[in-house]
Amino acid sequence: MNDARVLVVDDSAAMRALFSDVLDQAKNVQVVGTAVDANDARDKIASLRPNVITLDVEMPGMSGIEFLEEIMSTNPLPVVMLSSLTQAGTEISLKAYELGAVECFPKPLKATPEQFNKQVGKLGKIVLAAANSNVKDKKPKVTGPVVEKFDWNGRIVAFSASMGGVEALTDLLAGYPGNCPATVVVLQTQPELAETFINRLNKDLKCSVRALVDGAPLEEGVVHIAADPNNHVVLEPGSPPKLRLLARDPIEGVRPSANLLFGTIARAAVPAVGAVLSGMGTDGAKGLKLLRDAGGNAFVQSPQSAVVAESPNAAIAAGAAEREVPIDALAAATLACCNKA
Repeated sequence: MNDARVLVVDDSAAMRALFSDVLDQAKNVQVVGTAVDANDARDKIASLRPNVITLDVEMPGMSGIEFLEEIMSTNPLPVVMLSSLTQAGTEISLKAYELGAVECFPKPLKATPEQFNKQVGKLGKIVLAAANSNVKDKKPKVTGPVVEKFDWNGRIVAFSASMGGVEALTDLLAGYPGNCPATVVVLQTQPELAETFINRLNKDLKCSVRALVDGAPLEEGVVHIAADPNNHVVLEPGSPPKLRLLARDPIEGVRPSANLLFGTIARAAVPAVGAVLSGMGTDGAKGLKLLRDAGGNAFVQSPQSAVVAESPNAAIAAGAAEREVPIDALAAATLACCNKA
């Protein structure tokens, strides 16, 4: 793993000092410089050669989004956007992902000291993962359903994703038909961003995409996304199976836990397909191995096609991967397992 060499770009002197101090204390992270706007950052990128940038959305002159677009079109570098969690902020964050940002990190402007310290403490890990991401290895986008005829055979689908997951899920679910297999997704992201993302997918895709609610049945044509950081999601057997929310302690520091979801699917002996997508950390690896050992199909997004390959690599190391599949082929592989045709 490469160390992170960070350029902090923010027009606020206080924010530059804050984030520089936080990042300098993180393991394997070095702040090589700061910049006050796009012009300053352009010069610093050339002279300091950072391998990751933190970029404020709101800056005088050229905005952060405009500068991100320039970076990704001229000299792609891993970029972590810093933005608010307002409705406008989450829309901008989705735009940033579309342009190629590795992650969008919320500025904790209205937090208690405890919440603030907890939130900014994550930034070092995010920046280190971004510095080791596959930003330059962009693949063709999936633009529509990938099967001509789909007749669901009853096999359910479960995906897990975190950092880089918005891009992965956008590409993967674009390949779903309107009568897609019953699907549940564990997505580690800010709940405010997840809400905007779910609404966007539900508008753009042929299938229905919903925020997971307790007791939701797994039904044809519906994708449930679980992103509530206060609850785990588990499968309850039945006809049809249901998804239940559990307000229990994090598992290995994660909630909702993909390991727990995959594990309950395996224990219920429900025919299923599982896949670990782009993400940071190891969540999902152990659970996917259980699902595979129980007879389910177990895929891993190929590390080369993942924006952040930590989670896929962990699943591969755990022996969970039946097959490594590029993201632009994963919808087809999943649907093939779930199709009567």
